[in-house]
Amino acid sequence: MPTHQAALNGITPYIYGTTRLGDNKVPREERIKVARAAMNAGVWFHTARMYGDALEVLGEAFAQAPTQVPKLIIKIGWENIGQLRGSIEENLRPLGLSGVQLGQLCLGGELATDFANGGNCYRVFQDLKDAGLVQGYVVEVFPWTSESPLKALRAGYTQGIIDGFIFYLNPLQRFASNSLWDEIVKRNQPIIAMRTVSGGPVHSLRDVPGFAWKDYLQKRAVEVAPIFEKSGFKSWTEFCVRFAHSFPQVKATVGATSKVENLNEFLAAKDHLTPLPESIVREMEALHYRWSDELDIHAEPWTM
Repeated sequence: MPTHQAALNGITPYIYGTTRLGDNKVPREERIKVARAAMNAGVWFHTARMYGDALEVLGEAFAQAPTQVPKLIIKIGWENIGQLRGSIEENLRPLGLSGVQLGQLCLGGELATDFANGGNCYRVFQDLKDAGLVQGYVVEVFPWTSESPLKALRAGYTQGIIDGFIFYLNPLQRFASNSLWDEIVKRNQPIIAMRTVSGGPVHSLRDVPGFAWKDYLQKRAVEVAPIFEKSGFKSWTEFCVRFAHSFPQVKATVGATSKVENLNEFLAAKDHLTPLPESIVREMEALHYRWSDELDIHAEPWTM
């Protein structure tokens, strides 16, 4: 049986995010092509049932090259213990696999309450590991869900069963609350950082009307763009990958794309993981603390 955090052994510093593989506006053969390119690169993958037909695209790509099937993180959950096994199996079937490396625990409703209180869910988590469906778990965090994992972490319930935490962590977003972030750092908990490039190049987020998904991202880009310019970096992708890896707790960052050329940018950046200058990291970290207090922890679910 894997030891605690052994499921993270060998994790690649860049993980290919498959969100766009479910975009049926992109020809299926192009989606398979980028999946195969990521498989050839030997990086881990991150996927979920809610990403359109991404699982079916991956299943086809895996069938074409069964010796290159990557290690995977899949989203599982949801509202109660009884949904856990089914949420894993609905991912595995189209992938043609019997198990995956990591389950990303998406905790809602009574399952989140049970998790916070050290309840029966932990026994079920172990049962699913023993059955070989997953080798470990990372807990998904948003500003509006931070309280449950914070309570569980402080109480010690996660020890020995939870391998780390996964949330948006990039120059414009840090989706763990300030209190949870401080606890994760204090306890040196592994982090998988999501949404590597914040949704696109910072100058496009700042200057192109409608490019940012929400107005708050445009406003944050206004504050971050001068920091990026001051850094002297030419590549926003490299800047973002190195920003995530400037925190020693970060083991990997997840970036999604449906284009081989963008994938190649991520792959090139993963070979340059030297932390950013500390002054730049501290400047952006101060923004994260302020943004979290001003907006993030007050946001309604799924509004940011």
